[in-house]
Amino acid sequence: MLLELVVENYAVVERLRVPFHPGLNVMTGETGSGKSIVVDALGLLLGGRASVEMIRSGAERARVSGIFEKPRAAAFGAVLDAAGIDSPEDEILIEREILLNGKSRAYIDSRPVTAAFLKEIAPWLGDIHGQHDQQRLFSHEAQRDMLDEFGHTSGAGELVATAFEKWRRTGSELEDLDRQEQERLRLADLWAFQKKEIEAVAPHPAEDADLEQQRRLLSNVNRLAESATAAYDALYDSPESCLAGLRAAIKRLDDLCRIDEKMIPLREGLKPAAIAIEDASQELRDYIGRLESDPARLEEVESRLASLDKLKRKYGQSIGEVLEFLDTISRQLSAAESAGERREELKREQAKYAREYEAAAQALTEARKKSARKLEKRVETELGQLAMERTAFRAEITPAAWSAHGTDAVSFLVSANLGEAPKPLEKTASGGELSRIALALKTCLNEVKKQTIPPTLVFDEVDAGIGGSVAVSVGKRLKQLAGNQQVLCVTHLAQIAGYADHQYYVEKREQKGRIVTSIQELTRDARIAELGRMIAGANLTPETLKTAEQMLR
Repeated sequence: MLLELVVENYAVVERLRVPFHPGLNVMTGETGSGKSIVVDALGLLLGGRASVEMIRSGAERARVSGIFEKPRAAAFGAVLDAAGIDSPEDEILIEREILLNGKSRAYIDSRPVTAAFLKEIAPWLGDIHGQHDQQRLFSHEAQRDMLDEFGHTSGAGELVATAFEKWRRTGSELEDLDRQEQERLRLADLWAFQKKEIEAVAPHPAEDADLEQQRRLLSNVNRLAESATAAYDALYDSPESCLAGLRAAIKRLDDLCRIDEKMIPLREGLKPAAIAIEDASQELRDYIGRLESDPARLEEVESRLASLDKLKRKYGQSIGEVLEFLDTISRQLSAAESAGERREELKREQAKYAREYEAAAQALTEARKKSARKLEKRVETELGQLAMERTAFRAEITPAAWSAHGTDAVSFLVSANLGEAPKPLEKTASGGELSRIALALKTCLNEVKKQTIPPTLVFDEVDAGIGGSVAVSVGKRLKQLAGNQQVLCVTHLAQIAGYADHQYYVEKREQKGRIVTSIQELTRDARIAELGRMIAGANLTPETLKTAEQMLR
């Protein structure tokens, strides 16, 4: 239940604080006084869309906050726990801010949450029925959704949606195969040629780098032999070689060490150097022995490199990329060659999913038909309490094209006159009849919801297009609804306001050169005066006030 609502800098509201009570709470006032603004502000707390245009001129932000009696449903507590909101109190505070930059912020017990989260918990807090909801009744999609909600067919609907998506996906793939077949066949010839060309060369990873090294060696054999021979002579072979000089130095150190033993370590340190020079010289000699000019091998290497370069120019900057390209076209060629097999496989899958869809859709249709009969009886019962006793209401189900929602078209038919055949709602219902049908449907849907019925029901101008005894019937029905839950109602009719447990007067007035909206709860005497105004306008007479007082009795 909504205990208190605070609105600041929202539209023409500067600041108002309104306590609400159990039972039927009605808001009355002149047309354009701002009654619906209060309902819109409450809608923000239930996850409604925020608009920067609603910020009062000159203000930096608009703010709405509400104190709700905490729902006792275990599922509600589980949702709060999952969001990390620990609220041990019996009340919860919900706040919403709209900033000038277009952003909005939401809080529950001072903890930040998203607007989507507010919308998630809204079913446990309240349900707003406005004039837009009445217009939705003209939508056959909305009528189908209402029937599904009444019949709890969401499980069957999910099976239908899943089967439809599988069937649609396989159909799309089949269409793609057929549409691309000619292009694929043309490309298959190109892919086959490219594959044959690459496989004829048969490149190996990093082969070009190895061949480049071989080419450098074969092209410079004479230069290599000359340099290696010179190095060999300098190290070993010539009389002035490093090894000859080192051996002479070691011999001199032998004579020195016989006289001064301190030089022995120096002599011993030179011996490994002599061994290293001998080893290097041996390697150079072997290297020179292996060097030989091979024009045939050089030509072979040059030819192989030319073939690899040709592949790289056409299919990639490296041998690795050429091999990746080969792998890709091989897969594409294989797919093209097996397209016929894939088509047959997809046809089998599509037929299978079609059978699954038809079975699921048929089950959903049967469930909807059963729900339709129950909804018709419940709505007609509700309409009987709203001065439409002889109204026939039908939920007609007819075949429709396949969709994720099944194979049914749902249409609400109404006959408000005895003997007349029911016709589509949008063609026959007057404004007043539509208001009452909407109220009847809202009542029926709330009764079958899986969660606890929202403790607060809000009706914004449910009295549109009605008056007289019909308005009395609507007032009685709202009063009955308020016996089990809190009801907030915006109305222009005294016949409805007279049934209220609590009445609020909304008015616009000038304050410091600006128009502001205010709201106040009326005492009994003030209610009599307001009911009199609603009955007779500004011309209040003792008789009018007496009629208003009689209404309250």
